[in-house]
Amino acid sequence: MAHAYHHAVSSARRFGGPPEAYIALHSWFDATKELFGDFRHRALRHHTHGIFEAERVFGTTLSITMKSGEVKQVPTRLVAEQHVIEDMGRLVTAADWLGCIRPDPSWMNRPRKLSRELVAENPQRTEEVRGG
Repeated sequence: MAHAYHHAVSSARRFGGPPEAYIALHSWFDATKELFGDFRHRALRHHTHGIFEAERVFGTTLSITMKSGEVKQVPTRLVAEQHVIEDMGRLVTAADWLGCIRPDPSWMNRPRKLSRELVAENPQRTEEVRGG
């Protein structure tokens, strides 16, 4: 799948209703393309945690108006799972993505000193750290 619209068409075929009823959810999944223009954008939402996050954002169900005028409730999670499976081939976890990151010790594991250590080095900062 290349575009949120194509996912929406697929959802409409599977669950009923017009593609426009699904476009917001599929656009949400693919909004991370703004940050990274290739497949790596998927690491941010295309996993099981992203599916549950979509449910928090869009609600437990999507209200889909059918041609007959009937409103059908479609579980958000099912539509979100469909998106991930169409792009990834299966449901993956955030751990699957994170496990593929190669650590760069030059910046990924270089924490700053804690405020107590800073105070020990510079006693004049004591009041700033305590909020005084």
